[in-house]
Amino acid sequence: MKNFELSVLDLAPVKQGKSINDTFQDSLSLARHAESLDYKRFWLAEHHNMESIASSATSVLIGYIANGTRTIRVGSGGIMLPNHSSLVIAEQFGTLESLFPGRIDLGLGRAPGTDGLTAQALGRNPAAINQQFPRQILELQKYFSKENADALVRAIPGEGLDIPLYILGSSTDSAFLAAELGLPYAFAGHFAPEQMEMAFNIYREHFEPSSYSEKPYIIACVNGIAAETSEEAHKMSTTLFQAFINIVRNDRKPFAPPVENMDDIWSPMERSMVLQKLRYTFIGDQSEVEGQLKRFQDQFNVDELMVNAHIYDHQKRLESYHIFRKAKAALVAE
Repeated sequence: MKNFELSVLDLAPVKQGKSINDTFQDSLSLARHAESLDYKRFWLAEHHNMESIASSATSVLIGYIANGTRTIRVGSGGIMLPNHSSLVIAEQFGTLESLFPGRIDLGLGRAPGTDGLTAQALGRNPAAINQQFPRQILELQKYFSKENADALVRAIPGEGLDIPLYILGSSTDSAFLAAELGLPYAFAGHFAPEQMEMAFNIYREHFEPSSYSEKPYIIACVNGIAAETSEEAHKMSTTLFQAFINIVRNDRKPFAPPVENMDDIWSPMERSMVLQKLRYTFIGDQSEVEGQLKRFQDQFNVDELMVNAHIYDHQKRLESYHIFRKAKAALVAE
């Protein structure tokens, strides 16, 4: 098995009984912990109008995390580009890269990161998204280029900076786009697993080398919950299950503590729906996680695994990422 990187996706989860300030402090603590464990990068995702997720001002939060760490790459997983002006994003990330040189990533998605009504409030035009998103990526590349110095509209800061772009996707559409543009590709397997294998195949098959990337580079995002014992990990996972039940029920309340028995909460149909969405979720002790990682890599052979952990207890969340690091090290050493 080839070596692969480990990274963190943080949604800045808001927990029942905790404040949003607590959420941000926990995110910084997790980033510092991931840095100490030599995780590759720490990404934050843009969501809106959700009581359970506090990363709506994604660029601001990236700056907070980058300022509180020293070496780990920090970025967006992702910025939902059609929610914004390309120039504003170029300026924001140009500012971040100028403050934290060589540490900023710009992951880009086309989804709204919210519901239809909030998408309208963000000024999106649903009829133009499929044309707007590729065009905006090209605009960003232009704003970041040195050649744009002679243009009438320039991104200052931003111009001439090397800010890596990543295309995010939860279906096959963005796989074609990432391949065509020769950019790295990250797939949201943590909530949309259905088309992941097909998307990876499309991306690899159609990839066109570019000045940004000579060969395909794949990041798979998955859910990960690890503990000293399998029993503890499975109990901790009930926070994740409850979060997805809330999505099914369109209930956006903060994340709940673990429960003893999910059957008291979900119906058989809801259980089936949630487990289907969480197909690529690793749960268990270190040995079990090793086996799950091996099976995943035997199937997908990704360059990087980005782990999202919906764990209520912050210290146990930190320990989960430590166990994942140990499991990965043991697996690669075999």
